[in-house]
Amino acid sequence: MTKAKSASAAKPKPWTEVATHLVDVAMGRKPADLVIRNGRWVNVHSGEIIPGTDIAVAAGRFAYCGPNASHAIGQGTKVVDAGGRYLVPGLCDAHMHVESGMVTVTEFCRAVIPHGTTSMFIDPHEIANVLGLPGVRLMHDEAIAMPINVHVQMPSCVPSAPGLEHAGAELTVADVAEAMTWENIIGLGEVMNFPGVVANNPVMSGEIAETVKAGKTVGGHYASRDLGLPFHGYVAGGAEDDHEGTRAEDAIARVRQGMKSMLRLGSAWYDVAAQIKAVTEEGIDPRNFILCTDDSHSGTLVHEGHMDRVVRHAISQGLKPVTAIQMATLNTAQHFRLEREIGSITPGRLADLLIVSNLAEMAIDEVYGRGVRLAKAGKLEIDIPAYDYPKTAKNTVKLGKKLKAADFDIAAPQGANEVRARVIGVIENQAPTRALEADLPVENGLVAMDRRNDVCQIALVERHRGTGGVTNAFVSGFGYMEDCAMASSVAHDAHHIIVVGTNKEDMALAVNRLGEVGGGVVLYSKGKELALVEMPIAGLMSDERAEIVAAKAEQLTEAMRKVGCSLHNAYMQHSLLALVVIPELRISDVGLVDVTTFQKVDLFV
Repeated sequence: MTKAKSASAAKPKPWTEVATHLVDVAMGRKPADLVIRNGRWVNVHSGEIIPGTDIAVAAGRFAYCGPNASHAIGQGTKVVDAGGRYLVPGLCDAHMHVESGMVTVTEFCRAVIPHGTTSMFIDPHEIANVLGLPGVRLMHDEAIAMPINVHVQMPSCVPSAPGLEHAGAELTVADVAEAMTWENIIGLGEVMNFPGVVANNPVMSGEIAETVKAGKTVGGHYASRDLGLPFHGYVAGGAEDDHEGTRAEDAIARVRQGMKSMLRLGSAWYDVAAQIKAVTEEGIDPRNFILCTDDSHSGTLVHEGHMDRVVRHAISQGLKPVTAIQMATLNTAQHFRLEREIGSITPGRLADLLIVSNLAEMAIDEVYGRGVRLAKAGKLEIDIPAYDYPKTAKNTVKLGKKLKAADFDIAAPQGANEVRARVIGVIENQAPTRALEADLPVENGLVAMDRRNDVCQIALVERHRGTGGVTNAFVSGFGYMEDCAMASSVAHDAHHIIVVGTNKEDMALAVNRLGEVGGGVVLYSKGKELALVEMPIAGLMSDERAEIVAAKAEQLTEAMRKVGCSLHNAYMQHSLLALVVIPELRISDVGLVDVTTFQKVDLFV
């Protein structure tokens, strides 16, 4: 496999190898590589904005930060006049899944660098659920090749809920111990099996112990609203952060227990506004709050932004700009024990900074990474060659048979004219679902949908082993008005195929189409394909440019609107309907799962 190398912003030498050179530059004995003059220094350590500041860069790191750096300017020094604009540390995304962008690490970086993201902490548990440890290694190695800092968290829960789903692979304590020796593993990915932690499941406690022994950070995922004993047991189990809160009391509870409260604004998760009130209204110390995205698809990245979007949103909710920036820079760096490397514009740190003309709006004019200008005026200025994924990472969608409309039939209890069924209820802009119930008619012995009351069918199709297995159920919230079906091989976290539709013939066509193209997301209506985003890499990621994928994703969104879908970012909601670690009701290859009790439940009440 060929590894890509960036034409610019090469990986800098460790501080220990260049420290004496930095001292020489700071003292004026040697010239800097770059000096940025006359800026307003956004100092995230002191919380100040200091005008009239010069920044000197050498060997990809900051050497001098203060007034008048003329002593560091010599032959070969590039001088940039900031013209009184703000000098902001490069932004950090503390928790995210690259696969949710529908693109590779390389393409994700190409999309977000112009938006000021210079550090990412990625949890590749999506590819891990398909390809196991080799899949994690692929993304780990690709991350190292990037011109920005892409750190990898070792996935902790593959499958996410043993016994309630079957993924394409399984990770063990031994796998975690091995990964902790890899150079770019920063910690353990979100520990989603919170009941396992509370019950002292040996796999969960073993993985956390291996991470702590390695001196690395344990990511959390406590998706319950119960802040009683289970929450306290989970914290005692070792998780150091959590991004699943949706209320101010969730954020406060986590911080009080010594965790970092991660507030996310992704493509479909809008959890910042409610939780930031813990700071703006309750006066909680903001040092233990961190901003992140979790899941952002390519359309959001290309058209709306990345961490700049999150910071801008946090400011609009009442945070001081410097405080919001701290939550996306220094706080993140400290949490991952990287304060000496990233997170601030201070001597010794990697020279990741932004030149910003309007702080409240995060209007980013220029982006620098490791002392090299990477982007200007929203345009990438460096070349990042495509990364070559091997054939073993493709052709992972195995249906076992060609599906027919009858595979989605739901037989009613004998003699019934009507049934009361459990229904997965989608919640706008949030990851949790509601456990609903609906009275549905029976026609010719089969349970019918109720389009007038927004109850359509959902099915999960096994795709890792080609068993041909289909689990059928009902879902509400998409608002489909026409005969249609959308299928996706992105189905967190086991990543079988989820198809939601009002017409069984379209459901079969959509699933079979994904089998033909090796995965992705597709929408059919009345036998016609309306939109397709191919994702041949593990059935999760495209091998095309981010802007091409974004255009296809926009076509998908528009097609969904035409068939009546009223949800904001419905694809993201669709992709989480099999996530059996977030309440209340989900679907898996095992059946319907009540995530409040972590038990399989019957479709009929």
